[in-house]
Amino acid sequence: MSFQSIIHLSLDSPVHALCVLGTEICLDLNGCAPEKCKSFTVSGSPGVLVDIPNTVPAVSGEEAAPTRWPLSHPIDVLVKMTSPSSAIDSDKVLVSYYLPDEDVPMVTAVLCLTGIVVSLDVDIYRSGQVEMTGDKQAKKNWVWGPSGWGAILLVNCSPADKGQIVDKKTTKVFFPEEIKSLSQMTLNVQGPGCALKKYRLILHTSEEEAEKARIYRPQRNSSSTFEVLLGPGQHTYMFAPLENHLKETFYVEAMEFPSADFSGLISYSVSLVEESQDPSIPETLVFKDTVVFRVAPCIFTPSTQMPLEVYLCRELQVQGFVNTVMELSEKSNSQVASVYEDPNRLGRWLQDEMAFCYTQAPHKTLSLVLDTPRVLTLDDFPMKYSLSPGVGYMIQGTKDHRVASMDSIGNLMVSPPVKVEGKEYPLGRILIGSCFYPSKEGRDMGKALRDFLYAQRVQAPVELFSDWLMVGHVDEFMCFIPTQDKSEGDKGFRLLLASPSSCYRLFEEKQKEGYGDLTLFAEVREDQLLSNGREANTINQLLADENMRKQNNYVEKCINLNRDILKEELGLAERDIIDIPQLFCLEQLTNVPSNEQMAKLFARPYFPNLLQMIVMDKNLGIPKPFGPQIKGICCLEEKICQLLEPLGFKCTFIDDFDCFLTEIGDFCACANIRRVPFAFKWWRMVPEPQA
Repeated sequence: MSFQSIIHLSLDSPVHALCVLGTEICLDLNGCAPEKCKSFTVSGSPGVLVDIPNTVPAVSGEEAAPTRWPLSHPIDVLVKMTSPSSAIDSDKVLVSYYLPDEDVPMVTAVLCLTGIVVSLDVDIYRSGQVEMTGDKQAKKNWVWGPSGWGAILLVNCSPADKGQIVDKKTTKVFFPEEIKSLSQMTLNVQGPGCALKKYRLILHTSEEEAEKARIYRPQRNSSSTFEVLLGPGQHTYMFAPLENHLKETFYVEAMEFPSADFSGLISYSVSLVEESQDPSIPETLVFKDTVVFRVAPCIFTPSTQMPLEVYLCRELQVQGFVNTVMELSEKSNSQVASVYEDPNRLGRWLQDEMAFCYTQAPHKTLSLVLDTPRVLTLDDFPMKYSLSPGVGYMIQGTKDHRVASMDSIGNLMVSPPVKVEGKEYPLGRILIGSCFYPSKEGRDMGKALRDFLYAQRVQAPVELFSDWLMVGHVDEFMCFIPTQDKSEGDKGFRLLLASPSSCYRLFEEKQKEGYGDLTLFAEVREDQLLSNGREANTINQLLADENMRKQNNYVEKCINLNRDILKEELGLAERDIIDIPQLFCLEQLTNVPSNEQMAKLFARPYFPNLLQMIVMDKNLGIPKPFGPQIKGICCLEEKICQLLEPLGFKCTFIDDFDCFLTEIGDFCACANIRRVPFAFKWWRMVPEPQA
């Protein structure tokens, strides 16, 4: 708050005033002006700026003479200081009043000023360094865009801190690397010590915002122990009486990401108050300086970003998968991190319940796991202790309101960066599955997770129709792969969509070529097929199955609905989409008690889902579909290679039918990939207005 004080001058004695740098003082000249005087001059000592806006001089004096100004109407004289005073009353403003046609002033009023500095500063210009600025208004506002400004806070994602309660009496020990994640805020106070003794400084925020972040101050005798000044339960801190110059650096961290009830903006203020010598008179607010932070969002990375690290359960009894993923990781120059197996869930939680994200400020970029548990939290598993150093961990609570809930990271995907009708999405768009219309048997993503995704603002979500699928996840019918096509109009990626019609066309071609008697699943044991309700049908039998065609016609309509949405919301053309042959069948929900079973049937991949591939740059790990073998080559695999290899991809088909048969589901749920963050800085974009 940049106060503009009004000072009434006096001809009897000098008037004394405190001037905080960054504020203006308005002088009341007419109040003490002698009745017969018609003009005045005003001057200030070095370090004092005097401004008389919107006024024409009464007399344009000679070069050496001061300019005279008329007193015929009220006039504003604004005074501000450029540097703190060396002593009390060491800076002055002189106002001299003149009679008409007189060159010597009749009388002079004196204003004695004591200039002080009180400044709360942050990295307002997003350079990674705190700079002191005199623009008080800019510090109070946070502006998006390449020409924007405003400081940024990172959320404390340290796995070791999860569940800790820090109250106002607590100190905290930081490792040197952890300190680098904190945002700095400096308090600078300068001025004559004897003048400062009359005032007190208070650092404060609102009670609500104090719950969202903490401010720390290093303890004087320790480089790693910090005192909590503001945080939950403590929204004000009063400094000891001022005796001399004060310059302190504080460290700030957020405790949670933006959400439906938290905009992500947190403001802190320092107030200078004058203590009254009379107990019956309250203290007086003299000056207030405010800064605002925005909590950095949680940003999801698409499969088109380069892989950094692959997390998988090496102990799973699906060694074909584990070994192949390790080989793909080596080819893409990424690391493999082991995660302990969860014997009860067989590793499915690795992708269903956690996503690798990142959060970023100008001074630091942090990778983190966002855990959105449906049933159990990863606190029950040693996952967070398996993370590589520097990788954070956050829990985003959800409510498992229904079996086969959509509250899962598997039901969330991110597009590569796109441009749609002139609007740019440099960090891509979040894609989430939903039921699209009210239905007694409809399933939707829970409100808490949905609101969280929208609140991040930088990856404007798009909702797709996925409730027709048994698991209900968008990654069952779509996938993005990176391309380096240099042709004009190429977007740098392709969207792969499951296509039953493409699969039928392929099988019809093979039937015409005389291969109609070849079977699917020829390499799979009969007991494995029976346990999963599958048969080793021939191409002829599949093409003759009218019920199967009806089911896949329904699936095709559902996928085409999403196709239209994706083309519109991501600005795609047909050339950006590749149809992947995939068949589905409709079944009742599995693992549901009989009293909760629905009449509605849901789609499940008929053979291992080709869309649920592991994308590691140009290396693709694709579930082996066990299609008809023609001259020793699976015709489905051959078709996939024909579609993708011309774009520079190497397709590796992973032979692990057990993943498909068991409750694990498709094997990609047993691995998760940490990817390179976007080069684009999120604060440089202009997001869509909030609803």
